[in-house]
Amino acid sequence: MKIVVLDGYTLNPGDLSWDLFEALGELTVYDRTPMDSTTILNNIGDAEIVFTNKTPLNENTISRAPNVKYIGVLATGYNVVDTISARKQNITVTNIPAYSTLAVAQFTMALLLEMCHHIGDHAAAVSNGAWSNCPDFSFWNSPLIELNGKTLGIIGFGNIGQATAKIAQAFGLKVITYSRTIQPENETENCKYVNLDELLNNSDIISLHCPLNDDTKGIINKSNIEKMKDGVMLINTSRGPLIIEEDLKEALNSNKISGAGIDVVSMEPILPNNPLLKAKNCIITPHIAWAPKEARKRLINTAIKNLESFLKGEPINVVN
Repeated sequence: MKIVVLDGYTLNPGDLSWDLFEALGELTVYDRTPMDSTTILNNIGDAEIVFTNKTPLNENTISRAPNVKYIGVLATGYNVVDTISARKQNITVTNIPAYSTLAVAQFTMALLLEMCHHIGDHAAAVSNGAWSNCPDFSFWNSPLIELNGKTLGIIGFGNIGQATAKIAQAFGLKVITYSRTIQPENETENCKYVNLDELLNNSDIISLHCPLNDDTKGIINKSNIEKMKDGVMLINTSRGPLIIEEDLKEALNSNKISGAGIDVVSMEPILPNNPLLKAKNCIITPHIAWAPKEARKRLINTAIKNLESFLKGEPINVVN
């Protein structure tokens, strides 16, 4: 059995092993596959098993790869695969659910704490001699914010939203959440479901953890920003198109939003003309919330379980 990984480098730049895949078949790993159909098809070759992270497998590509029986998406989101075309050709498509829950929740709080304390900027100031030359025993270059007693609004209350809420409550934050699915058992004295307008009106911090779909695309827009508190902070570790980036830039530059921590943008890698690159008080990281080694190990282990289950005729985590 021939197994191909089309874009393995981001998942495994060399600090993990592909041995478990090699035990199941003849393995070829490409660090990257250019996004043209000819190269994608050439790299797939006559493989029966194809793994992809961000390399697109559309109807044209799938229809011209008759040997493929299984596509494993090395991520939770699977929009890179035309699942309908795959189903028509009896190709099973699987994804990797929940591997990054704890990592993303931790990263969400890291962005929030950075906005509260500007640790990187203060550490750089010390290295540049500002503390040595300071006439006082201490200094700060920006306001420092205590979280206790403030309200965190979480849009989307799946696994990651819930994990973030638990950490937030340990910091003394009150949590309100807006979600399409309401599970009353998740409510506590300090964690309540509300409607979207209530969340926008009452949150000191808003964190996005919802999937990207027709209802949520552009949910952070000029109209909804106007409903927010002055000086609110915004975090997005979910999907870039949840935000109308030009509207967020204007809100940051006018101080309507006091700070934003953004790990995802509308086009990735980020384009040089992305509006957020010209926004004040905007921390942008290169889509790394998912990427601690521990989370990537879980991803690989689940990918192997998915493939083993498929080979036994008992597929799991099937998305088509």
